[in-house]
Amino acid sequence: MEVKTELNDMFSYTVLIMIILFIILIALLIIRLYKYPIKRKEKVKVITPKTVDKNKIRNNYISELLKLEKDVDSKKVTIRAAYQKQSIIIRKFVYEMTGVHVNNYTLEDIKNINMPELYNLVKEYYDPEFSKISKGDIKNSINKTLEVIRKWK
Repeated sequence: MEVKTELNDMFSYTVLIMIILFIILIALLIIRLYKYPIKRKEKVKVITPKTVDKNKIRNNYISELLKLEKDVDSKKVTIRAAYQKQSIIIRKFVYEMTGVHVNNYTLEDIKNINMPELYNLVKEYYDPEFSKISKGDIKNSINKTLEVIRKWK
């Protein structure tokens, strides 16, 4: 059996088809750039932190703690509520002084951000704040908190 194979000429595009495809490609590119322009990065605005009057902040929170101490003395606030309020006060103080949002941090989170004074205070608050029967020396705790606030840099 004889097999006869015929080879065709090489396939080639005509120049006219190549030019038409090139023009269509350029047109699509122009349309795309017109409809969806390339967004240039805006210059980053440097926000300078506002200067805070640390003494004013410090005095504000000292007065809050002294008010809390008076409320504890007059039995307006329970020990548990006093520890909770004290925890809120020191966390807000640290936020205003440093800008770190420690309001929602757990004890372990506070330990990891390397603020030992805050960690020791919050650790002291945890047991009386969350136990069924709140026992603790609230006066001593308030004095420690006042001392930390006075020494805070």
